Formats: sequence, C-alpha cells, structure tokens
Amino acid sequence: MRLMQELDLTIEEVDALTGPALGWPRSATFRTLDLVGLDILGHVVRNMTENAHDERSDLKLPDFFRQMLERKMLGDKTSGGFYKKQKGAGDDERLGLDWKTLEYRPRQKARFASLDTAKNIDDPVARIRALIGGPGKNEDEQFLWSALSDLWTYSANRIPEISDNVVEIDRAMRLGFNWELGPFQLWDAAGVEATVARMKKDGRPVAGNAEKLLASGKKTWYEDDPRAPSGRAYFDLTSATYKPVAVPSGVWSVAAAKKSKGVVKKNSGASLVDLGDGVGCIEFHSKMNTLGSDIVQLVSQTLKPGGAGENFEAFVIANDAPNFSVGANLMLLLMSAQEEEWDEVDLAIRAFQGMTHAIKFSPKPVVVAPFGMTLGGGVEMSLHAAARQPHAELYMGLVEVGVGLLPGGGGCKEMLLRAIDSASTIRPGGRGESVELMEAMKRTFEAIAMAKVSTSAYEARSLGLLSASDRITMNRDRVLTDAKERALELLRSGYEPPQQRTDIPAPGENILAALKMGIHLMRQGEYITEYEVKIGTKVAEVLCGGNVTPGTPVSEQYILDLEREGFKSLCGEKKTQERIQYTLKSGKTLRN
Repeated sequence: MRLMQELDLTIEEVDALTGPALGWPRSATFRTLDLVGLDILGHVVRNMTENAHDERSDLKLPDFFRQMLERKMLGDKTSGGFYKKQKGAGDDERLGLDWKTLEYRPRQKARFASLDTAKNIDDPVARIRALIGGPGKNEDEQFLWSALSDLWTYSANRIPEISDNVVEIDRAMRLGFNWELGPFQLWDAAGVEATVARMKKDGRPVAGNAEKLLASGKKTWYEDDPRAPSGRAYFDLTSATYKPVAVPSGVWSVAAAKKSKGVVKKNSGASLVDLGDGVGCIEFHSKMNTLGSDIVQLVSQTLKPGGAGENFEAFVIANDAPNFSVGANLMLLLMSAQEEEWDEVDLAIRAFQGMTHAIKFSPKPVVVAPFGMTLGGGVEMSLHAAARQPHAELYMGLVEVGVGLLPGGGGCKEMLLRAIDSASTIRPGGRGESVELMEAMKRTFEAIAMAKVSTSAYEARSLGLLSASDRITMNRDRVLTDAKERALELLRSGYEPPQQRTDIPAPGENILAALKMGIHLMRQGEYITEYEVKIGTKVAEVLCGGNVTPGTPVSEQYILDLEREGFKSLCGEKKTQERIQYTLKSGKTLRN
C-alpha cells in the first residue's frame, strides 16, 4: 500500500504486478484481502506493531484503509472492499475502488509492457529476470524492484530468528500463500550477486546473511544435487556449505529424477526420463502441456516394440507442471481447418489415435498420473492406460464439445466400452437394449455432450473417467512415487496387455433415438443452441456405433473411424472454427 501511494498506482495495477507474473495467485494482493477480510489485516498489523521488534515494527495502516474499516468496507463479507461485485454480475465484472476517493468505478486494466512480455514466458526464472531486469525507470519496474528487494532482505534477516534455514521459509510461503517460488528461490531467479550490487548502489540495506553467502564464494541459495532425493541442496548459513534439501520418503519429482538418472530421449514437447528399477517416465513440457505432434511422436516411438523405450519394463506418464495437460494444440488444428488442409487434419487424428492405441496395447504396463487440469486429449491418454494414479485434486473432463468438436483420440470409444462393461456387470449378458445399458449410455453421453469436468478424483470416478481400481494419491508430491510403484506392481503380477475387441455390441438405433430425443427436448427448453444440437447428435451417433441394429458386433477400429469422421466433419464447420478461435483468445467457451 505504501509503494502504491508513493508511485501513484491503482488497486488493479498492484494486483496485476503481484499476481501470476511473479508466480503468485491470481487473487494477488487486494483481491486476497477482500477474501480474507480487511478487518483481519487490521488486527494483524496491530498485533505486529505491538509484539514484533524488527525493521517492520513501524508498519502503519494508511488513512484510506482506516476509513474503509470505519465504513465497514471489509471485503466479500460486506458490500465490498477493494472490489465490489455488482448484483447479478460475474467475477470479471466487479467494480474497482479508487483509493483516493473511496468511490467505486469500472475496473481498469493494468497496461504494463513488462507484464505483456512476462505472460509469454513459461519458465519462472526467465520471467522474474524479465520483470525486474529493466532500468527501473517505469512505475512497474520501480514497484517490483522495491517490493522484492525489501522482501529478500527481510526474509534473510529472519534466519536464525524464526527459521534455521532458507528452505523452511520458502516452504512456508509456498504452502501458506500458494507461491510458485519462495523468497529465496525468487532471489536466485533474479540473481543474488547482481541484485545485492544493485541494492548497494541504490543505498538499500543488505542482509548480513546475503553478504555471508557471497563472501563464501557462492552465488545462489540453492544448487542442483543429483545425489539428494530432492535433487537440490541449500546454502547452510551455519556451516557456510551446501546441504541436501531433505524430503520425506516417497516425495519425489520428475526434475529430481532427471538430475539423478538422466534423460534418455527428448524433443521440444516431451522427454523420456529414467526413473530407475526399469521404469521410464514420459514427461510433457510444452506450454500448458498442450498435446502436439512432438508429444504424440515421442509417446508412440517410446512404446512401440524396439522403440526408444525398449530398455524399460514399465512406463509412467507424469510431469511436475501445475496441470497434467489441457488437451490438444487447438491453434495448429484451427490453422489447418481454416486452410482446409483436411489431409493434415486426418493425419493428425490418425497419429493421435495411434498414440492412444500404443498406450493401451503396449506389452509393458503404462500408468498415467493425472492431476490438476486434465482435459480433452489428456483424458484420452489416461483412459487408455493400464492404470491411473491420480492426485486427489483433479479437474478431469472430455471438454471437446466446448470448442465444437468431439473426443477424436479414442475418448468416445473408451467411454462406450466402460458403459457397456458396467451394464453387463450389473446384469450378466445384459446388453442390447437393457435398462442398465440405457442408463449407462445416458451417463456417458451427458459426460461428453455436457463437457462435464470433475472437481476431484473421486468425482472423476463417478463420471466414468477413473476406474474403481485406480488408487488416489492425497499428496501431490508423492504422485510420481506412487505411479512408479503401481507400474512395478502390474509388472510383478505378470502384466498382459488387453486384446483388441472386435465383438463390441453396438447400442444401436434404439438408444440413439432416445439420446436424440433428449437433445431435442434440451433444444425445446432452450438449454442448448441449434449448433449444439448438431454437435450432440454427432456424439450420440459415435457412441451408439451409428444407426445400426442393437447388439450388432463392431470393432474398436470401427468406433475410432466413426470418431475420426465425426471430428473432421465438425472441424469443417464455421461455427466450430469460431468456437476454437474464441477459446484461444479468451480462454472461455462460446455458445454459438
């Protein structure tokens, strides 16, 4: 707040500077305060000034904040705080506060060149350097430099007052405030030696612990340590040497595995990493882990007999990113569709189907470890695995209809197989037009046609996206270890891959008619658009195996061919292209 006043910034500008650009939550500073309650901050500051005796003992709430407390402008618990939600409006339509007048006005978009540059940089280290690497003449650069340099000095001065080492402070800030990097990790990203030199040049205080680090000849708080399970070591201020970052047994990451075991094969979108014990890990590292031709190629080449993974006995598909995968690369698909390069589209779908086929029928067990956002093509990969080892926090769904498409990489096929198998389990031999199959097909159709996304792994199981036998890991840091152990379990039990099915009893014309009637009623009630009728009908036709006699035996390849043709036909539709374009631009769904 002090920096905001000194540099004459707005509430929105500070939130833009203290949000995802720094690897901090989207709620940033003032939106977080609204969530917590402004009165809570008032109590915290009063407690700090009465009981803390350090360089921040002179904390003082600004006059405008005290006036907000007096007026009961406490955030979400009252009529408003730094933002005010208009009645009936969405979160994006909140009004913003002018802190000078305490009047609400339409939210103002922060326009800083540094943020425009940073949002295109995925690597947090490169992003931090880009943000504070400027000459410091602009308000945004001045704000970030002042805020971060103060943070670093304050954090370093707290050792050994509140912590014995930098690791505990970093961990506390990451877990407590959902930061991507803790203060000392941020400092390493910016460069300790360079920033300390700049602090001295600016006449800013420098922490004695930072001077101690540099005096020892070291330049970073952390360094790589291939021998440590964590893969990292930290600078211990007591001994002035690096010590391994300790982690509990079972806590592991792909990054640590890379450092200790190495990378076997790599391209621009994915890597094959050795996890030890004969298990290989396929890791994605494209933007948002979107699935492009590079990932499809590496997975297919790794899993084919005699391929890159021939020296491994089992595989795990996992990564360290915030989200497993947001699905296929829509930009490339849109460009091909707009250029009417239908052969290219057809080849891309066939290649994706070939990859999921390789996952399912690999002679060696493949375990997929989904977490965070696992959407579209990411779900299709998961559905084809021998087993899944999901994290409890899982936002999983076949969301293709949102962009005017249908699952074309085997998603419809696998969901159909699950529906048929669940119905026959309930009533042995209960296929064809049984009540159980009708109910199972309705649930499957709704999951795909309504683009349902789970809010947890448990809900994903109820949507048919996870199996009853799939075990759920509660601690994100243990997912890789659990997935590897699951792969080894399958191997030890004498894993045999499934056989391709050629005897799938197609639900056929009667269930197709029932699903079409449901679509018609949804349109009559104006729950869906006319174009969504077309998309839903395509989904229903694929799931039912076409307009065939109920129980007609069809093969997996037959359903895949239906998927591919349905996907391609929707790609050629103008409204689908409009949906894809809108989603790429806004991240939201267009209901045209």
